[in-house]
Amino acid sequence: MLGRAFRCSFQRLIHTAAATSPSSTSAALELIRSQPSRYIVATLGGRKHLLAPRDLLTVPRIRDVKVGDVVALSAIHELGSREYTLRGNPVIPPTTGVRVNATVVEHTKGEMEFIFKKKRRKGYQKLIQHKQPYTRLRIGDIEISTGQGVQL
Repeated sequence: MLGRAFRCSFQRLIHTAAATSPSSTSAALELIRSQPSRYIVATLGGRKHLLAPRDLLTVPRIRDVKVGDVVALSAIHELGSREYTLRGNPVIPPTTGVRVNATVVEHTKGEMEFIFKKKRRKGYQKLIQHKQPYTRLRIGDIEISTGQGVQL
């Protein structure tokens, strides 16, 4: 009996959530803009990252950028807030008016990595040491401009 009551209330919850879904992309952007906190899922350095404003992100070294440069994130897969989410297919195009910039904070190196190579019964032993280079980025604000008639 308790399971049936829970199932009915859950179905009502699904119907009310479906009734509040936006009809167009511009309406969805307005709903997300009205929320206090937002996030994005973007591809950087060959991996997807869940990012929010003012996050500090460490990615493999990005060449041709200096400390203080601003990098625009173009491969945005998802934009969302606490209550609403907008997903692109496969990415949200820049024509929707969603812009996210990241500032290069520093170029750094990781911890020392040791690679030990050995061949049995040959007396061959080799120790390779290296540090991976990384770039640290500070994520800026997620800017959503008002685009009229924008379609995904």
